[in-house]
Amino acid sequence: MKIAALQMVSTPAWPQNRDAAQRLVRQAAAAGAELVALPEYFCLLGRRDSDKLALAEAAGSGPIQDFLSALAQENQVWIVGGTLPVRHSAEKVYNRCLVFAPDGSAAAHYDKLHLFGFDNGTERYDEGRTLQAGEQAVALQVQSRAGQPWRVGLSVCYDLRFPELYRALMQPPCDLICVPSAFTHTTGQAHWEVLLRARAIENQCYVLAPAQGGRHDNGRRTWGHSLVIDPWGEVLQVLPEGEGLVMAELDPQRLAQVRKQLPALQHRRL
Repeated sequence: MKIAALQMVSTPAWPQNRDAAQRLVRQAAAAGAELVALPEYFCLLGRRDSDKLALAEAAGSGPIQDFLSALAQENQVWIVGGTLPVRHSAEKVYNRCLVFAPDGSAAAHYDKLHLFGFDNGTERYDEGRTLQAGEQAVALQVQSRAGQPWRVGLSVCYDLRFPELYRALMQPPCDLICVPSAFTHTTGQAHWEVLLRARAIENQCYVLAPAQGGRHDNGRRTWGHSLVIDPWGEVLQVLPEGEGLVMAELDPQRLAQVRKQLPALQHRRL
């Protein structure tokens, strides 16, 4: 099963981001991808944290959700819809990752559990001001066109720093973990690849990490480096910066080989 991670440099304008996402999904589908993942905040990187409140949709209904559903159906692919703001209250939203099946139906959703906070004296972020944290880990089964089932675990950006989430997703083991992200340039340069490779190695699964990657209209710079990693921790493909995509093939034999030669998942004691 061929998978793709899309890299974007999203703007404060939803129509512009929508067109970029559509263009990239179509490009991935034309290249044979059966599962396509968008980055965190693919629909909006606003000038202020509160901008996402104005774009927030009700659960199960809204232009962004309708767009993702139609895009999945048009291209006959599974779409991991990065994240979009789903209304929790007048003051807060969920940062929700929605998955749509090739027929356009909603297959699963995951609300980001861990909310990013960072202050190095120059850069300051506090997602808790506008986001409501999710409450549970989420995984689902997708099926390739050839009939091969794959168990896919969902996570978002800052979740990457909390290995206990991924352990929870490994009961039963996932074959693929998706990590839509908008890592800052500062934290991404220091930790992005090493954390993603660690999650792949310790959980012996593929990792697909679509990211925001570049200088945004709001002045923020995101790290990019969207990539695909195999169950041994090998980076299969990476895109450093700018709009584009990376692709790789999920190989059930490779997955089985890694887990057989080093059965670490069976050796867990806690």
